[in-house]
Amino acid sequence: MTTADSPIRALPDTAANALLLGERESAGVQLRGVVKDYGTTRVLHGVDLDVTPGEFVSLLGPSGCGKTTALRVIAGLERASGGDVRIGGRDVSTVPTNKRDIGMVFQSYSLFPHLRVLDNAAFGLRRRGVGTAQARRRAGDALDLVGLGHLADRYAHQLSGGQQQRVALARALVTEPRVLLLDEPLSALDAKVRVQLRDEIRRIQLRLGTTTVFVTHDQEEALAVSDRVAVMVAGRILQVGSPEDLYLRPADAEVAAFVGASSLVPGVVDGGTVEVWGRRLPLIAPAPDGACEVFVRPENIRLVGAGEDGVAGVVEQSTFLGNARRSSLTTEDGSRVDVQHGADLALTVGERVRVRLDDVAVLARPVAG
Repeated sequence: MTTADSPIRALPDTAANALLLGERESAGVQLRGVVKDYGTTRVLHGVDLDVTPGEFVSLLGPSGCGKTTALRVIAGLERASGGDVRIGGRDVSTVPTNKRDIGMVFQSYSLFPHLRVLDNAAFGLRRRGVGTAQARRRAGDALDLVGLGHLADRYAHQLSGGQQQRVALARALVTEPRVLLLDEPLSALDAKVRVQLRDEIRRIQLRLGTTTVFVTHDQEEALAVSDRVAVMVAGRILQVGSPEDLYLRPADAEVAAFVGASSLVPGVVDGGTVEVWGRRLPLIAPAPDGACEVFVRPENIRLVGAGEDGVAGVVEQSTFLGNARRSSLTTEDGSRVDVQHGADLALTVGERVRVRLDDVAVLARPVAG
């Protein structure tokens, strides 16, 4: 029997599955100056976002940043206090949820315990007045799409967490929505199932071409599946870009600090470049001249021999990651930095080493006060 943590199965052939025929067009989503207040507390501060038809965009940010609120405003589950929400070019700011032609998957599976899997998947169709036979046939196609057609007669309590979330995904897709909204749908699953299901969601989305907005606080998740990512902090979008742009070219220090792992080392900005550890490096974004802190990625710090250029450091910790090791060092200038290196090199605590920076563009921020 196939389980949620089995290898992902191939998608069914297009000709054998009605949902893969591509008869529906996806819709773009636009937020224009969206504000959301709860009493005197403002949680969204003039949010602007454009999602093109068929695009997969993730809202990424820490807990409480407003990403779920923004998704709920798109869905119509929350009414914006100001600004416009458009789906397919149509202003839906005052349109009820059931008239917005969306599908939604929540963190909790929200399956009906008294219904079998097939009837759970068909629920949205039955609510829309689709006949029983047709609804069950289309629900079967949706279950096949997520690899659960063979479990159609089971009840929710007979499924694993990953399988239940697949049923929830099938239920969202069965109505062939123009927009799919996913609110941290993987956060309740164990690590292995999370990776499998996130990759399957992306494969299905690419095959269907459904416009998708995905909320997550998991950076790896967002970077792995998205066409673009919108980084949110404190109710504002700081940067929207491809995963590569966000990681390699963060717009500012807040984005650099949140996306990926970075160490901070002292440097001096002078004339559009920054001097750090005896090397002069280009800047990703302009910074004022003077003392600064430089964001450095673990993979851009190299271990070098005793006679080579670099700075000295002492190993504080070394962690085996499987395909690599990540070692934490304290350098001679007092910085605590992480270095990613080959798994075959096992550094010991207290060992003295030398490191240097790669010749890559970096982001710098002025030293406070």
